[in-house]
Amino acid sequence: MSKNKLNLTLPPGAIEAAAAPPPEVAAPEGKVNIEALQERLEELEMDETQRQRMDLFLKEKQKIRHELVDEDFEKLGELGAGNGGVVLKVRHKPSGLIMARKLIHLEVKPAIKKQILRELKILHECNSPHIVGYYGAFYSDGEISICMEYMDGGSLDLILKRAGRIPENVLAKITLAVLKGLSYLRDKHNIMHRDVKPSNILVSTRGEIKICDFGVSGQLIDSMANSFVGTRSYMSPERLQGSHYSVQSDVWSLGLSLVEMAIGVYPVPPPDPATLMADAAVPQQRPMAIFELLNYIVNEPPPRLPPNHFSTEFKEFVDLCLKKNPKERADLKTLMTHVWLKKADAEPVDMAGWVSRITSL
Repeated sequence: MSKNKLNLTLPPGAIEAAAAPPPEVAAPEGKVNIEALQERLEELEMDETQRQRMDLFLKEKQKIRHELVDEDFEKLGELGAGNGGVVLKVRHKPSGLIMARKLIHLEVKPAIKKQILRELKILHECNSPHIVGYYGAFYSDGEISICMEYMDGGSLDLILKRAGRIPENVLAKITLAVLKGLSYLRDKHNIMHRDVKPSNILVSTRGEIKICDFGVSGQLIDSMANSFVGTRSYMSPERLQGSHYSVQSDVWSLGLSLVEMAIGVYPVPPPDPATLMADAAVPQQRPMAIFELLNYIVNEPPPRLPPNHFSTEFKEFVDLCLKKNPKERADLKTLMTHVWLKKADAEPVDMAGWVSRITSL
């Protein structure tokens, strides 16, 4: 690709081929087998608290005796919007469970609607302490509803607006959880996330950190691409160019998200150094049109953490994530064993207390 020329069109069929889950991990038709899911939890590395919480979630899921339908939900509030849909806090009246319900408006043929719901069934099998729990999905009045575990701390983009910046020790805990979630999806289900960004990382006042909105349905991704221009600003250079991409693309997105959460502003183009880490100042940036911004990601040097404000280990970790060439980018295993995360894992951080303080601001 020549300099200053950006192709934003993916090759035909690339999304469907990349996103479709392999047949061997598809969830069975009909009622979810909770006992089978509980047996699979035994294979995962979890501490006792995580195991108890996962077990409780699956037992609560058993309270849902029938298919989810629109009239069974009571709206309690709005949690946010993005990715072509709005997210509501709801109560499922028959079970009494509080959920997050994401509504995505789609104009699709009945056959496509059925395929989307079929493909989403794999989410029943994605049970990990680092993945947002899934209750089910249904179609009603032109909208796909995806019902998920309610995380009372919200998403990290909203947390960032309240906090201004997220401390390095907290970011390390977040990073470790995200990497474990990405590794679980890849190793257990052969799934890439494809949309790692602060709004897709959720936290709770119990100190939990979980990822959501990963691409399990090729038809849903494709349908949304046709009807909605999604956020491309966290995509890796190779993906923006329409080249083949892998889980290394998720690593780029994680690195970009870390820089944003550390400095308090999206890092492209680079903010004015004079205002970057000043306590009272909002970092100043030159406004960019979306095409110019994406062109910058492809052709200019990757973002870096500013000197003198963060540990050497953190800066090195981010640099390993933000290599322009995906072959030079660190893989998940390398990142999980990085000294920055090893140090962080040994340090106690009161995530529950931190989330509670920020959400009460």
